[in-house]
Amino acid sequence: MSRIFVTGGSGRLGRSVVAGLAAAGHEVVSVDRDAIPADQLPAGVVQETGDLLAPGEALRLLRETGPDAVIHLAAIAVPFSAPEDVIFATNTRMAFAVISAATELGIGKIVTASSPTVLGYGSPAGWLPDSFPLDERSTPKPWNAYALSKLIAEQTVAMFAAAQGTKIRYAAFRPCYVISPEEWEGAPTQQGHTLAERLADPALSAPALFNYVDARDVADFLEVLLQKMDTIPNGETFFVGAADALATAPLAELMPRFLPGSEALAAGLTGTSPAFSIAKARQLLGWEPKRSWRTELKTATTLNDETSARLVSAGSGAKETS
Repeated sequence: MSRIFVTGGSGRLGRSVVAGLAAAGHEVVSVDRDAIPADQLPAGVVQETGDLLAPGEALRLLRETGPDAVIHLAAIAVPFSAPEDVIFATNTRMAFAVISAATELGIGKIVTASSPTVLGYGSPAGWLPDSFPLDERSTPKPWNAYALSKLIAEQTVAMFAAAQGTKIRYAAFRPCYVISPEEWEGAPTQQGHTLAERLADPALSAPALFNYVDARDVADFLEVLLQKMDTIPNGETFFVGAADALATAPLAELMPRFLPGSEALAAGLTGTSPAFSIAKARQLLGWEPKRSWRTELKTATTLNDETSARLVSAGSGAKETS
């Protein structure tokens, strides 16, 4: 068992990460500006509140709690949800403050959250990748402050890894479109519509290239990553996503409808293949996502019979062709 310091622990992803790490037997320190009710905290979780942008606050909290590892999730998490300069300053300053403070204290394992948006899809000027599926070798082309701030968080990790050698282990990860457990039951996603609606109307998932990941699978990934950090190259970045696409038809058919010029690039995305590859996490860490919309959405109680039958049927058909 180890003590893990998780920033942004009250957020959509943070709650699942905190719960998952606690369930795995770790002592977790959840840090956020906003506390959640104490009766909602899993056993083994200590909650701390603080403004990580305040000078010295990250250092104080880390020194007082004495963790073995740090997972930095805290950020303005939605592009364009605040002025661009605020998003950029908040996310980059916070990442640097947490990573540098943890480094100063000699905490052995430091992980920061990035985002697939660093690749630049959705640019109003147009965007096409070099190839599909997208992976960690794909060229980043951020076009907004959120994506740029996340790329800088990755580069901050790489900078400290270069300076520290193997004394401290660092990593970054890019979680795909995060789905929290309650959203499988019909709660609205970040965009305000439900998962059933995203599946029924491909135009809703197309801006994110049909990517997604269950928040509990992210927690599982982080638990494995922390176990393996001493055995992999320092400063690595990983995509963390589901093993399939958030779509009821193959992306080879859907992608050209929403990404002009992608017909040849997307031709290999047949069956249930996602646009984002998790091969690196599989190969270096042995991690495998456990959850899919094809299994999780079947238990949703808020779907009407017609929609549920259509989605389950589409999911079963797509699974057979994978």
